[in-house]
Amino acid sequence: MIRIRWASAAANDLQAIHDYLGAHPPQFTRPTIQQLYDAVLSLTKTVPSQKAPGWRGNSLAICDTKHVAQTDPGRQQPTAIAVLGLGYVGCVTAACLAELGYSVIGIDTDEHKVRSVMAGNAPFFEPGLEELIVSNVNRRRLTATTRIQEALPGASLCFVCVGTPSAASHDVSLESLRRVCCQIAGTPRTAPLTVVIRSTVFPGTCAGLSQEILRPGPMLSIAFNPEFLREGNAVDDFMRPPLIVVGGEDPEPVERVARLYAPLGVEISRVSLRTAEMLKYACNAFHSLKIAFANEMGTLCERLAIDASQVMGTLAKDTKLNLSPAYLRPGFAFGGSCLPKDMRALGHHASRLGLKLPLLESVLPSNSAHLRRAMDAVAELPAQRIGIFGLAYKENTDDLRESPVVLLLDHLLGLGRELRVYDPRIQLDRIYGSNRNFLLSSLPPIGSRLDHTLDELTSWADHVVLTQRPSADDAAKLAATGLPVLDLTGTWPS
Repeated sequence: MIRIRWASAAANDLQAIHDYLGAHPPQFTRPTIQQLYDAVLSLTKTVPSQKAPGWRGNSLAICDTKHVAQTDPGRQQPTAIAVLGLGYVGCVTAACLAELGYSVIGIDTDEHKVRSVMAGNAPFFEPGLEELIVSNVNRRRLTATTRIQEALPGASLCFVCVGTPSAASHDVSLESLRRVCCQIAGTPRTAPLTVVIRSTVFPGTCAGLSQEILRPGPMLSIAFNPEFLREGNAVDDFMRPPLIVVGGEDPEPVERVARLYAPLGVEISRVSLRTAEMLKYACNAFHSLKIAFANEMGTLCERLAIDASQVMGTLAKDTKLNLSPAYLRPGFAFGGSCLPKDMRALGHHASRLGLKLPLLESVLPSNSAHLRRAMDAVAELPAQRIGIFGLAYKENTDDLRESPVVLLLDHLLGLGRELRVYDPRIQLDRIYGSNRNFLLSSLPPIGSRLDHTLDELTSWADHVVLTQRPSADDAAKLAATGLPVLDLTGTWPS
């Protein structure tokens, strides 16, 4: 089946339709094409706005509807979706879901927003949004109302997109979210409803709303679907998403929401409810961090008369370490001969130049605080004999310079804990030079506590602490012992 999206009433569009359909079986007669042309033309006149409805621009787009999700499996009618809140997130969500073929009704207490949508106008400026609204209002796939009691009973999914602004305490205000959840819970239903929270909330919020207000059961389920829409790029971000996350504790509503995005042809990340809530904050924190990092490096470059754009542009070319998953796995504190030294040097020179760079200056204190948390976690272990796997600052090296493990061992020995250490790359009879001197002079007692093999360590220890990632062979040997493992690296299977 062919669906035609109209974006222009130019005379040669009729010929374009005819040429396309003539080249794709089944064959169409010219009278049939004329009827299609007349029908589309009449639809474009049903909304007062004369904006072109096709979000792709001033051209006629013909697409195969097998790629447009018209129905849920087992449903005879187009999936009915209610969107609560027609602000930046809600209005874009409603218009884009309608563009994917679903029947969408937007709900908002603001009559101006509702009237704007019904008139084929965007309530605010967002590139491409008004074209989507007028197109889908014309197709009768998008409507809007101020009355939740009329809209909700016919919906199978309800996207909640109300604002969660900052409160005076710097937490987010849940006033609007709680109010609409009460309205949802109080609206009679004759069919199951999946409530999809899209508002940004801190982990645990959805579970709280679920227990206190929504009370899931056979007629109501809950999922969290965070939005990653940038103002000014929101329509494109929805239609070509960098990331789609659906969270929930019940797999059925998670799959129900995930199926909505099938026409986009992208991978859906299915996670727990709390993980989905945290992912929104993690992404925004990372974006904020990147901006602040670029600005502070730019400030330092400017003071040194260095082209900051060239520095950052070249940095971004490294997709192995810089723009990649590298260093983004939570684990142990960093150390070694480079990172601590270079961060100190940056801070020193910035200070001499009279610059205050709070983000860069906070990196080493943050690393020290993380190491302190690791020290506390190990010190709290109930085991009498603690085996430490790893002495160098990371795996596959014998470099002990500024290894955080050395500080960890010093702390544990100071507490009088019994411990032994195994590092596959460090043996007293094999290392020499500065590494050997450092080992013997910094922590004289540690030489006698170094084991030659992993078997020696595991046969003695009650509990093993991983400070570096073990090889596959060592991981298998360690798992086979059945010993409890405290993983400081984030690599051990949970």
